[in-house]
Amino acid sequence: MGIFVTSMRLLSCITFVLFSLHSSAQTLGGSSVFNFLKLSNTPQLTGLGGINISNQTDDIGMAWHEPSLLRPSHHSQINLVFNSYFAGIKNYNLMTGYHYDKWKTTFGFGVNFINYGTITQTDPSGNIFGELKPSDYVVQLSASRAYESNWYYGASLKFIHSNYGLYRSSGIAMDIGVTYYDTLRLIQASFAAKNMGAQIKAYDNTEPDDLPFDLQLGISKKLLKAPLQFSITAHHLHQFDIRYDDTSFNEVPGDAEKSYTLDKIFRHFIFATQLTIEKRIELTLGYNYLRRKELNIGNAGNGLNGFSLSIGILVKKIQIRYGSAWFQNSRAYHQFGLNLRFDDYFQPGK
Repeated sequence: MGIFVTSMRLLSCITFVLFSLHSSAQTLGGSSVFNFLKLSNTPQLTGLGGINISNQTDDIGMAWHEPSLLRPSHHSQINLVFNSYFAGIKNYNLMTGYHYDKWKTTFGFGVNFINYGTITQTDPSGNIFGELKPSDYVVQLSASRAYESNWYYGASLKFIHSNYGLYRSSGIAMDIGVTYYDTLRLIQASFAAKNMGAQIKAYDNTEPDDLPFDLQLGISKKLLKAPLQFSITAHHLHQFDIRYDDTSFNEVPGDAEKSYTLDKIFRHFIFATQLTIEKRIELTLGYNYLRRKELNIGNAGNGLNGFSLSIGILVKKIQIRYGSAWFQNSRAYHQFGLNLRFDDYFQPGK
């Protein structure tokens, strides 16, 4: 009963924040720059629905989006990920950890690079005069420390750069996170403020645009007598109404007479569950309500839009992970990752 009461109190806090914060927001949809910062960087996160800041796992890749998830156990672990997106777009991610015991601090360093391939460059009349190779990347340095026995806090500093031929842009941003981990009840709750920063060089040297700021809160609960873990993650806590509304086209989906209150609430939530088999295999299933609602097309067959899954094979010296998420017309992208620990291979006696 105590676990149930604690979980309900945390969920009540989420609902309270949604309703109490002001409805205006820094950004919504495509009105921000560097939106690639929101992409999932590791297969396990993909399987959890694309956003999760509280899952209990030994995967340093999960700390990319929530720095307070960095732990001393991540020392020398490296996360290598390859994503195959649509239209031949490739994404590469690397993250590694280092624990400095003298400072009682765990550091993380990572790079995320997106290659959009080669695109023919033309003028407004269609005349070809070359090619361009657009790309995005972010370099990130993170640090995390423990407070007493159950609390962790961390921060990440990012340098961001986009190169689209003649149009280039740079920015700096910071994430901060706080995590509470109840080792007896196997409950972990995290709060994160994401992408606080500025565009220091705009694409066309005009006024800088906003970054994709986000406030997130997540809760994960492992069952004491079963190999199951459940997660609920709330995002965009700084803005209640995140239903799509493109005023430039006077396009407001749905019935204008309805309030859609319940729909607006559920668009903030992502639900996930994870099954661990003999501590060697992790099966993950996620459901992103916002993604499904935004990608569905009228009364067409929308299949598995919004659903995602991943599988992790955990052996002595390596973690092998695969993740996939479904988009329009049940098209899915594929993500592959490896987790290694340097000390397992290069320390004497290992």
